[in-house]
Amino acid sequence: MSLSAILFLFLVHLGIGITLVLAWVRREAGVKFFRFNAGTAVLLIAIGFALRPDQSSPSALSTAATAALLVTEAALVIYWATIGRMLARIRPALLWTAVLAGLISVTLQALDVSRDAPGLMPLLTVASFLSSVALLGGACGAMVLGHWYLVVPSLDVAHLQSIVRLHIGSTVVRVVVVAAAVMIAIVTWEPGVPNFERYIFSIDGIFFWQRILFGLAGPAVLSYLTWETAKIQSTQSATGILYVDFFTVIVGEVLAKYVLLSTKVPV
Repeated sequence: MSLSAILFLFLVHLGIGITLVLAWVRREAGVKFFRFNAGTAVLLIAIGFALRPDQSSPSALSTAATAALLVTEAALVIYWATIGRMLARIRPALLWTAVLAGLISVTLQALDVSRDAPGLMPLLTVASFLSSVALLGGACGAMVLGHWYLVVPSLDVAHLQSIVRLHIGSTVVRVVVVAAAVMIAIVTWEPGVPNFERYIFSIDGIFFWQRILFGLAGPAVLSYLTWETAKIQSTQSATGILYVDFFTVIVGEVLAKYVLLSTKVPV
């Protein structure tokens, strides 16, 4: 395990999550919103790719994941470069190509990371990575869209409510996936395999509990508060909450990557 591996997974998942949000938000948000977010996703994926761990003999899964990630980046670059300029008819195809290739890349990453894990852990790692993408993208997209009401004051509050619903849904799914992974890791423990229950109650387990507090409990409470403020059309208050919410999601997902690479349990 290395810091570069953690940052690689985090930045790539965030970039692909933002790409997913671009397909969710309607065009009324404006050209600048899509250009800003697409450019951010391109930059995050590029930095993550540059930080990917060196592998002397990469597995077939790792090679395929890298190829899919390159397709995602190429489609996003073209999409970003043509927003508001040309090729309007093919931009949706470019965006969906980036989304699908990104999700394929994340799935292959999960299978590669968990290829030696027992039982259901590979499947749970795939679910963990995909839910991480949705949570990161939803939190970041909601925060940026909330800020965008200062840029486009006439923007219908229904757009913010829609993406907050996505954020709440992704938070619920993330909680369910983590709970299932922890439960299965504890119940299926066998001698000769690292004991996850012993890990979470050891001094090293502080990273696990911080991950739960910041990455799951925090977003669960804050996303609900955001929903309540969005319902009364208080976009500035909602945006302020979303800044804190996004910070807790970042902390939680970085710690989740650390715990996964340390224990092979996809929390």
